[in-house]
Amino acid sequence: MSNQNAIELRGVTKRFGSVVANHNVNMDVRKGEILAVLGENGCGKTTLMNMIAGIYYPDEGQIFINGQEVIIRSPKDAFRHGIGMIHQHFKLVDVFSATENIVLGIKEEDRYNLKKSMERVGEISARYGFDLHPEKKIYEMAVSEKQTVEIVKVLYRGADILILDEPTAVLTPQETQKLFSVLRRMRDDGKSIIIITHKMHEVLSISDRVAVLRKGEHVATVNTAETNEGQLTELMVGKKVALNLNRSQPKNVTDRLVVEHLTCINREGVKVLDDINFVARSGEILGIAGIAGSGQRELLESIAGLQNVSEGDVFYNNPKTGETVDLRDKTPLQIRDLGVRLSFVPEDRLGMGLVGNMDIIDNMMLRSYRRGKSVFVDRKKPKDLAQDIISRLEVVTPDANTPVRRLSGGNVQKVLIGREIAASPTVLMAAYPVRGLDINSSYTIYDLLNQQKENGVAVIFVGEDLDVLVELCDRILVIGSGRITGVVDGRSATKEEIGYLMTASMEKEEEAHA
Repeated sequence: MSNQNAIELRGVTKRFGSVVANHNVNMDVRKGEILAVLGENGCGKTTLMNMIAGIYYPDEGQIFINGQEVIIRSPKDAFRHGIGMIHQHFKLVDVFSATENIVLGIKEEDRYNLKKSMERVGEISARYGFDLHPEKKIYEMAVSEKQTVEIVKVLYRGADILILDEPTAVLTPQETQKLFSVLRRMRDDGKSIIIITHKMHEVLSISDRVAVLRKGEHVATVNTAETNEGQLTELMVGKKVALNLNRSQPKNVTDRLVVEHLTCINREGVKVLDDINFVARSGEILGIAGIAGSGQRELLESIAGLQNVSEGDVFYNNPKTGETVDLRDKTPLQIRDLGVRLSFVPEDRLGMGLVGNMDIIDNMMLRSYRRGKSVFVDRKKPKDLAQDIISRLEVVTPDANTPVRRLSGGNVQKVLIGREIAASPTVLMAAYPVRGLDINSSYTIYDLLNQQKENGVAVIFVGEDLDVLVELCDRILVIGSGRITGVVDGRSATKEEIGYLMTASMEKEEEAHA
């Protein structure tokens, strides 16, 4: 790692109306280093990176590249200065090949030559150890391959400074290690790499230094080798935080939800769930692990009455009446009317869980407005609930009357989780409840899930961080390509074992098509 700066920020400030996203930020990124950027939700990490990448323009301050002050008004300007950003949501054309996506939008001096472009893509891949087939179509690729295309795309354009936003969010442990090996080779080749991530163990594993933001300001940059998880969290939050997952032994365990031979076929005629069988028990947390798009969402939606079931049954054992009820083909409203207390935290927060234009109080009322006994709506209880959630979960908002769409992603998540738990469910299904949350907020959610378990709730937790799944869950169900590939004990399972089960079905499919 060189001591020469690739990027230097001096007094950078960005405002959105009366909200100050970044204030007087002084920060540097050195040549040939991997810098991790940490901070709580809404602290200004993404805004700061977007200014470097040309998506936003700073209101105040200066940006220096290789010691020279530059003006970056657009992503095109950023590329001209050797800066490329790989976003969490890929920007690729599915029907194009890897090479066609990589060269898309580039003005070549000579006549467009796809063969030459493929050769150059191959050279870049060989240089850094990417496993990429230049002719392969995007729709045929796994998530890790699509990410590789995005990285090669910015390298093809000559980027020496790469910004990666949550690069491991949808990768298996094996894919994450592959990516880290590539990033280290790029660093050794003199590239400067900035990673935004919430996974503390990855920060400590991959970075050379860590820059910490708090409430829009840069509070410190520390050498990774000289710090630890507790110190970094304290810098982020401004106080000591206990980061412990206290997994208790399940008590009074009872079969609450029994899924038998569940099969779902989507509107395109594709089988998204294939003969799923499992049991969710009260007083335990059942984790669900799998590569993104393996059927996790469809599984939870079919149980919650939001997905049509082709075959199979979902039996709910009512703790009050002792009756067993088949939930198959019933609507969410019918499920509730049967006395089933089933709470569902969907993956799509604002699309399914909350209404963005409504304020926090009105979003609290979405669960209960049908119970009203007159034409007048009682807002007192929803208002009290909103205030309680804002206080308990430390939701950053001007007040309870603020439209949900104005909150940061992490705070939207807290409102949704708080509302669902307040419904006193007997089954709580949570899909990626901490996605995009900082470490302090994540542990608050983990504690809430543990409290639900202690209260005798059957908790089904779909997660992407295998370290958390292994620490938090009593059992872990692994799903791949719509099938269950294994069920393991959370106390004895390893990340590597789960990662293998996550990819097992994909390997079988590739062998079948070979």
